[in-house]
Amino acid sequence: MKNRKLGNLDLNVSEIGLGCMSFAGFYDPTTKEESFKCLDKARDSGISFLDTAEMYGWGLSETIIGEYQQLNNFSFKIATKGGIVKGAARGTNDNSEKGLRKALEGSLTRLKVEHIPLYYIHRRDYKYDIEDVAYTLSKFIEEGKIGGFGFSEISPTSLKRAAAIHPVTAIQNEYSLWTRYPDLGMIQTCKELGTTFVPFSPLGRGILSDTNLKPHNFSDTDFRKNQPRFLEPNFKRNMGIIHSFRTFCQERGWSTAATAIAWTLDQGDHVIPIPGTRSEENLKDFVTGSQITFDNSDREKINKILPPGWAHGDRYSDAQIIGVERYC
Repeated sequence: MKNRKLGNLDLNVSEIGLGCMSFAGFYDPTTKEESFKCLDKARDSGISFLDTAEMYGWGLSETIIGEYQQLNNFSFKIATKGGIVKGAARGTNDNSEKGLRKALEGSLTRLKVEHIPLYYIHRRDYKYDIEDVAYTLSKFIEEGKIGGFGFSEISPTSLKRAAAIHPVTAIQNEYSLWTRYPDLGMIQTCKELGTTFVPFSPLGRGILSDTNLKPHNFSDTDFRKNQPRFLEPNFKRNMGIIHSFRTFCQERGWSTAATAIAWTLDQGDHVIPIPGTRSEENLKDFVTGSQITFDNSDREKINKILPPGWAHGDRYSDAQIIGVERYC
């Protein structure tokens, strides 16, 4: 596994990270044992970078990672997120220094560490100017609690405002072959500022794979249950296009998931995707994306099959998109 530099930090991490949201059962119920096996496979595959959050099971994902590291005497480079208020209405966030300090201290305790390399604001709290939030986070750096900071689901202009106060290590937004929103300014702004861009859901929540999803069988707790792209008639239309992409991948001897990951890596050396899974088999599939390189013919064919804007339906339901900063 090759490495890439993490933003403004003197730190290299694996060019493919592992998103750990599913450790908390966001798609289907899971067990600690399953998550541990996935972490074993990540470690053995050269993945050194994990992404989690306070709100993933309200501490469950972080706790699993903390226990794994302690039991195995092994340390990943960890990014976690805070700022969403537990038990409050969706979209309720707290970016105050008091609120963020409490969230950070909780994450440090659950992860069983004294320092976290990268700490994100999970969602913005618009009561606070982003400049003030950047100043708060810079205090945590000075105190040695975090190495660098970032934001999730913000706009390029907000990034520029925060970076005027302190270098921003990373921005985490959804990005994949079926969600190209960051192409409209965020990837370019990150490159300009020396900020790492971290695509979450680079596999389109499972659609960019060789698994035949069956949305009508999604459990009630599955995060995709009410997302427009997985509802009919959108899902059928989307799968019709995905089948053409799968054929392209098969003709080259690549898995669909690995190809989708390779595509994100191909968008710039400042891009570090974090596909999420709790399955060691799924991880084994997508991690080979690090070994795929495209020529111009491959790029042209992929863009012809999956051009920007090809997906039918929105990426989030109206309820899920609350708190996301939209800019186009």
